[in-house]
Amino acid sequence: MTDGQIYKRLMSFVLPYWRMFVISAIGFAIYAATEPAVVMVIQKMIDSFGGASADKQQIQYLPALFIGLFIVRGIGAFLGNYYLSRISGNLIHKLRCTIFDHYTRLSVQYFDTHNSGYMISRITNNIGEVTRATSDSVRSYVREGFTAVGLLWYLLYTNWKLSLIFLAIAPVVVLMVRYVGKRLKRLSRNMQDTVGDLTHITSEMVSGNRIVKSFGGERYERQRFKDCSLENRKQYRKLIMTMSLNNPLMQLLISIALAGMMYLAMMIMKASSAGEFVGFFTAAFLLPKPIRNLSDANAEILRGLAAAETLFEVLDEPIERDEGDYEVERCQGRIEFKNLIFSYAGSETPALKGINLTIEPGQTVALVGASGGGKSSLINLLPRFYDYADGEILIDGVELKRYKLDCLRRQIALVTQHVTLFNTTVANNIAYGTLQNAERSRIQKAATDAYAMDFINKMPQGLDTEIGENGVKLSGGQRQRLALARALLKDAPILILDEATSALDTESERYIQAALNHVMKGRTTLVVAHRLSTIENADVILVMEHGQIIERGSHRELLSRDGAYAKLHKMQFQDEDRA
Repeated sequence: MTDGQIYKRLMSFVLPYWRMFVISAIGFAIYAATEPAVVMVIQKMIDSFGGASADKQQIQYLPALFIGLFIVRGIGAFLGNYYLSRISGNLIHKLRCTIFDHYTRLSVQYFDTHNSGYMISRITNNIGEVTRATSDSVRSYVREGFTAVGLLWYLLYTNWKLSLIFLAIAPVVVLMVRYVGKRLKRLSRNMQDTVGDLTHITSEMVSGNRIVKSFGGERYERQRFKDCSLENRKQYRKLIMTMSLNNPLMQLLISIALAGMMYLAMMIMKASSAGEFVGFFTAAFLLPKPIRNLSDANAEILRGLAAAETLFEVLDEPIERDEGDYEVERCQGRIEFKNLIFSYAGSETPALKGINLTIEPGQTVALVGASGGGKSSLINLLPRFYDYADGEILIDGVELKRYKLDCLRRQIALVTQHVTLFNTTVANNIAYGTLQNAERSRIQKAATDAYAMDFINKMPQGLDTEIGENGVKLSGGQRQRLALARALLKDAPILILDEATSALDTESERYIQAALNHVMKGRTTLVVAHRLSTIENADVILVMEHGQIIERGSHRELLSRDGAYAKLHKMQFQDEDRA
């Protein structure tokens, strides 16, 4: 996008507040009008000293006029600053919420392929850059713009011939501003990228601090952060160098123009009064300040545009495809996979190939096999975290893509090995999302069925206890039981357990297994398991290898075949016997 397109798009967010912008512009126009008015008062005072007695009598009113001008100037500054700041606050709130809302609508693939540090810095640092571009910089742009126009008008009114010298340097100023602007935008984009790296490294260190400490990674992380910070400093130095050189060069151009005016004024303004001469040059020497401020504001606006461009890149990302029109209150849970082939984006080797499978309502199907066999890929297709191109998946005879996304995901309860908990109460973690209005009694029942109430009751505030970021105050088994309680409360007809008991000790696992056996009744359940002891009672066990189903049957049937499953079973139990 060009700068004009970015700014136009940014202004579309400001459009609802156009009335406040008009008031702000009027305020700055009033403020700017007082600048040449003050110069005119000074001119009048000087001329009065050398004039008639009537003129000298008028001079006594000038101090009062002077005070009045500054009162008007203050009112104009208040109106301009206050309403522009309100617009800026509204804009930042709107942009921040729009970006966050869009994040929630993006596909899982987007999060897989994008750095979390950049995503966080865009909604924090980059929006801060936009803030400066839409508040301080626009304030300077409008206020100083009006002031420069007012002073130029006064100069043209007083002596238009001399004023043409200022206009002669305008093309040079424009070329300089354009060059500096392009460089500043590029450097600002580099700065924002390095801030994204810093955020990412910090986020990884904070979330993985136990691994960092246990493996002695402190020095490595410190060096990684230092290198990234040095790169950020390098880009910042280039940015400051460009901005710092811009002002002296601009001042040099203006000083040359002023020197030319002074030289010519001695010849052209011989017939002018002392007041006109002093007034003209007072206005001329006041003019460089607003021009310099305009140049600085332009630099800040371009930095803001570079930040806004990264935000619009996010907003231009396509959201999850939801073209389905089929809705059902509660499905029966019959699942069919027909000639399914699936590949991850950018991968040449299919993760799944030739999958044909029918799961009847209420059946429990276990997926086993070595890592990379395609177990997680298969279950991730059911909630449509990823879209498949070849083959079909049907639930109750209806193709998966025909379901509305929210309807489809209502039918599925998911419990993964890596539990995600939020920095809120136990009750809010169980009754999360669409479950947030669940009755207290249902929350307690779900926690009881997941064998979680025994440790919840020992907490200071029970279900109302804050559990810290990602349940940091809980053990692995306790966190897993809360995740199970969340799935139980959802009461969906399809239950997916992806290594759901892997983090549990033997005693907790026995409790959970008993709870799951109770919960699985009447539900279609898919279980991904490495510990084969947990899935011996499954109706069907599928052995997966290289994205294909190589064996299927019950536990007894597969053992009797003495195939891949039997080898896995024998290997695992030999390891347990050794342990």
